[in-house]
Amino acid sequence: MTERPKSAKFGEARPTIYDVAAACGVAPSTVSRAFSRPGRVNAETAERIRQAAAEMGYRTNPLARALPTGRTSLLAIIVADVTNPFFFEILRGAEEVATEAGYTLLVADVQESVDAERQALDRTIPMVEGVVLATSRMSDSSIRVAAKQRPTVVLNRSMSDIASVATDNSRGTRRAVEHLAELGHTTITYLAGPDASWANGVRWQALREAAHELGLRVRRLGPFAPTQAGGLSAAGALANAPSTAVLAYNDLMAIGLMRGLVTLGIRVPEDVSVVGFDNIFGADFCTPQLTTVAAPLRQLGAVAVQTLLNELRGPAERSPARRGPLKTALLPARLVIRSSTGTANPLNHWANGGQPARTAELDAAG
Repeated sequence: MTERPKSAKFGEARPTIYDVAAACGVAPSTVSRAFSRPGRVNAETAERIRQAAAEMGYRTNPLARALPTGRTSLLAIIVADVTNPFFFEILRGAEEVATEAGYTLLVADVQESVDAERQALDRTIPMVEGVVLATSRMSDSSIRVAAKQRPTVVLNRSMSDIASVATDNSRGTRRAVEHLAELGHTTITYLAGPDASWANGVRWQALREAAHELGLRVRRLGPFAPTQAGGLSAAGALANAPSTAVLAYNDLMAIGLMRGLVTLGIRVPEDVSVVGFDNIFGADFCTPQLTTVAAPLRQLGAVAVQTLLNELRGPAERSPARRGPLKTALLPARLVIRSSTGTANPLNHWANGGQPARTAELDAAG
């Protein structure tokens, strides 16, 4: 019998399937079947192959094995901006569920770019078994194209024909509006995020509906980038369109807004109350601490990956409840009240003396 090669050392060529076959005196195809379809190889031969492979340091290539089976044990999650703390806990929750199920999670950061998101999908889809699109900026039609190639779940978005997981933005927005109304605010300015953001549209609509029911007025400024820099830009716009209360698209924007207002001599919450969204890491580190609509971020990631794993099982293996029309899994939001919101001051000279908003102001019913 051919002498077995020793395990490859650092810098040496790694052993191949042909080396294992030569060491065991079998055909390379037999070695391949021993790893991919062990039931089709004699048990004694399969054990001999595994022992030889272990001694030599041979490792199967999961992508090569996936060619006939389509199984790579890889999942992908594509995020809009990995530097945004919003994604920190989402990724942790997603990774925990994937690891427990025996999958490795690949993360792609597309930096708020639709083109980069499409490119990331093109590159990852051939390698993975399923994809989570976290706050995708692509159109519904583009997402459907991706979903035809691999099981897909959209996160922080709702689609009727694609598995979806989102926070209850409407209820969270309603609670924020009620809080500001209780503090005596009569006009709320919404600082809008990206036009392509599904959550942005839902929050604006929910704000208008809640304000109409409570007899408040709303105005919208933006869109602004969902970053601290975007919040700094929004501070200048707000200074030209004052109101005593602001609801920002996300926490990063709200934190940037408060920094910008300070440089303009505008006090928070004495002159203007500020509410953010998401309750990211750091929302309670700023001064003043940020009142925010908290999303269950880790749970969002975990539920998204678990939903994707359910999709991978196929229609026959899903529960009866999952064989009908798809419904968005809505996770609860809660309002976390901190020191960035306060009682409206009727003698607030900054808010009362400002010029009319440059963007259209409207009654909530309008």
